Formats: sequence, structure tokens, C-alpha cells
Amino acid sequence: MITSAKICVLGLGYIGLPTSAIMAAKGFQVLGIDVNPKVVETINNGRIHITEPDLDLFVRAAVQSGRLRASLTPEAADVFIIAVPTPFKEGKKPEMSFVEQATQAICPVLQPGNLVILESTSPPQTCKKIIGPILEKAGFRPGKDIFVAHCPERVLPGQIMREVVENDRVIGGLTPESAEKAREIYGTFVTGQIHITDSTTAEMVKLVENSFRDVNIAFANELSIICETLNLNVWELIKLANLHPRVSILRPGPGVGGHCIAVDPWFIVDACPQEARLIKTARIVNDSKPDFVVTRIKQAAERFKKPVIGIFGLSYKQDIDDLRESPALKIAHRVSEEKLGQMYVCEPFIKSHADFELMEAEKLLRLADIIVLLVPHRQFKNFDRELLKPKIVIDTCGIW
Repeated sequence: MITSAKICVLGLGYIGLPTSAIMAAKGFQVLGIDVNPKVVETINNGRIHITEPDLDLFVRAAVQSGRLRASLTPEAADVFIIAVPTPFKEGKKPEMSFVEQATQAICPVLQPGNLVILESTSPPQTCKKIIGPILEKAGFRPGKDIFVAHCPERVLPGQIMREVVENDRVIGGLTPESAEKAREIYGTFVTGQIHITDSTTAEMVKLVENSFRDVNIAFANELSIICETLNLNVWELIKLANLHPRVSILRPGPGVGGHCIAVDPWFIVDACPQEARLIKTARIVNDSKPDFVVTRIKQAAERFKKPVIGIFGLSYKQDIDDLRESPALKIAHRVSEEKLGQMYVCEPFIKSHADFELMEAEKLLRLADIIVLLVPHRQFKNFDRELLKPKIVIDTCGIW
């Protein structure tokens, strides 16, 4: 049976760990690799280091069954899944060193017939121009004696354990045979449809999905800025415009965060800087939205001698603890650095933060002169409106 194959997953973060746990639950023998010794120890103790509903149950069961263990170094396997971070570096250039290091790390234990799958979101031609050459240098023939495919993740934090299984997947092979071998693996646990293409198209699919969303969010964010200038209610405007049967404007916010939407479009801009004009403009609009919010806070603070500013939400989206590329976090840092007032933060999904003093919601509601809503967490939606009335309220999400 194919589930007797040994799987080695490199990177035990938001994608690698759930994928490892799901595959172990399906009967695979899974070895997870991470460079952080604390992460390895935590998982080997049947615990998790990230917050994701139901993930703890899957990991505990997988470790107790003996089908999942973690290590600092790769071992021989049949399938290697690379799920390491792909951030950008200075100048919005893709940082591919983690993918390079992961590929180099498996070369000593690779054997002919093995399958290497890249899950990390990557610039176009990563499989061809980064993974392929590293394998060639190690003495292998990518696509012939070592099969290489790209299968980008497309899950929503907070629903990962369900979406890893249920969502359609796109698999792109360096060769058609590579794609088919990857399809066999994913077919054991994915209930959604699996679509086959070449590796570069698969790489672009993920980037295009997130760029589409980024462009549409930028339109909404730009509308919110225009409405502020014209003294219009952007939420009413969007609601009325969306009554048109072919219009569906998204909701604006304080910016765009997360590892995907805030990062992936830059990979296309880097690959095709002259052609990706709209995609680049959308990124500039969304990256500038936190500055707009800080300016509004500054204007409100000028009405007080020593204002108390309450920041509600730090994560990049609602109901999760993920702070990656969070515009709310950027805004909080700016307010603190510019000393606009005495600032406190309410973030119900984290226990502490090195830079900010956290406070319970009701206490902060009563204490603050200026209330700044940056993340529409479910806990914030039912606030007593009477407590908000005497305050200056900056609601970037439109829930109040």
C-alpha cells in the first residue's frame, strides 16, 4: 500500500505540522524536521507550538501511535515535503535560502526513485531553477531518477485541519510522471479534486490567487481613504454599491497581513517588474494603509493632553493568534514609538507580548480615551455600545 511509504516533512510550522499530523493519521510513517530544538522537543512530547483548532488532538494521537516523530536532521524516506518559510528580504526580493537549505539537507539521504514535493509558496520557476540545480549538483537527474513536484498549500488559518483535506489541490510536476507520483500521495488524504499541471504553472497559481485578493482589498482600502476625504461612510457606500448584481466590493481594513497575501504578490513583481504594474500598485496601497490609520490616531490624540489609547487586536486577521506581517502590529508599534499617548493593547488570542502591555477588553474600554479597532475578533463584536459613546472610536473594520 502507498501509505506504507515513509514521509519526511521539512518545516513544522503552520503548514508542515498539520500536513504531518494528517498524513500520520492516514497511516504514513512521518518524520518532521525543524531547525528549532524546542519545536522538535515539543512535538515529540505530543504537544504543539502553534495555535490551530484540533491540531493538538491530531499531533497527540499521531505521536502516541508512533507514526509521527520530530528531528533536527532528515533521514532516508520515500517522499520529502518541503514546507519551510519563503518571506521576502530587503527590496521586496524573495528570500529563498530556507528552500535552498532544506533541499541541500535532504541530498545526503536521497535515493533514486524518491519524490521531492515543494509546498512552500514560491516564485515562478523555483522547482526548475533552485531545487533542480541543487539536486543535479548532488548527482541526481531531477524528473528522471528523483521526481520533483510543487503542490502549494491553500488553507485558511483557523480551519487548516479541515481544509488540508477538503480543498482542491493543484500539483505541478517537473515532469508529468513527477506530478502523477505526487497525485498518488495527496490522493490518500485529499477529498477535494486534484488538478495536474507543470511546476511553474502550479507556482504561479498560488501567487495569482493571493494577488487577486490583494488587488481587490486594495480597491476597498483606497475607497476607505477617499471616503474619509469626502466625509462619507465607506461601509454604507460599499453596502449600497454591492446591491448591484455584478458588484462585490470587499471590506476595507487597517492593511493586509499574513504570510500569503502580504508577501506573494511581490514574487510576481520581482519576476516581471515591468509587467506587474497593477499588482505592484495594489501592494503599495495596502502597505500604506497602516500609515493612514496612524495619522487618524495622531489627529485624535491631539485633542487630549495625555490620552490613553486602547488598541484592540494585533493579529493579522480575526480569531487567530498569527502576527505574521500584521498591519495591526505595525500600527501598534508606530503609536508606541511616536509616543502618541499611554497605549494599552487587548489581544485575546495571545497571552503576552514583549513590546506591549496587554489588558482585558472591558477594563481597556473603560480606561481608554481613544478606542482603535484593528482586528474584528468575535469577542469585540458585542461590546456594550454605551461604553463606546463617550470615546473617540476609530473602527477600521466596520463592526461597530
